[in-house]
Amino acid sequence: MTTSVNNNAAANGAAGNENIAANGGMSKLFTTLLVAQIKNQDPLSPQDPSQFVSQLTQLSQVESMQQLASQGQTNASMLASLQLMTLGAQVGSTLQATVSSLNLSRDPVQLRFSLDSNSPANTLVLTGGDGREQRIDLGALGKGEQGYTLDPARLGLADGRYSVRLEAGDKRAVNVETVARLDGVRLAADGGVMLQLAGVGEITSQAITQFKGRAAS
Repeated sequence: MTTSVNNNAAANGAAGNENIAANGGMSKLFTTLLVAQIKNQDPLSPQDPSQFVSQLTQLSQVESMQQLASQGQTNASMLASLQLMTLGAQVGSTLQATVSSLNLSRDPVQLRFSLDSNSPANTLVLTGGDGREQRIDLGALGKGEQGYTLDPARLGLADGRYSVRLEAGDKRAVNVETVARLDGVRLAADGGVMLQLAGVGEITSQAITQFKGRAAS
């Protein structure tokens, strides 16, 4: 994993250097054309020198913007690589994250709900790939973080991916979170960091709400 990260960072750094080199080549080409333009202008009707200054200023601004954009891409790549290595060191740890779907098998899944006030009636809704809903009555939930163990075997749920949401009786929006083991980390094609959670599947790093450490051996 570390080798892949280093290769990605090096590749992006090289790309940034190539962009800067290309900008330098454009500057040399512009200078050559400008000198040729000055040499070949009509001596009886020379071009206004301020136009040359304006052209040089515009070129300088374009080059500066291109270099800033290239540097920004390089910095973003380095940041993603650093995040990948940092999270990679946490593989095997338990974390809590916001989820909208779960990969269910026979193993129970720990869910969490955070409520800002008491909610008298609540239903956990699971929707399978075939569109069928499984509605689980959770009853009343108090203020604060509440937990629920989802046991697919006891509920007779087939293995597969299910979307998950909590319907509160007062129609408030409540995030569903899970407590799961971090099994892997990878760098996506768009530069984002993706995490593989046991019983959940892949989530983005932005979905993490807590790190809970490693289980005692």
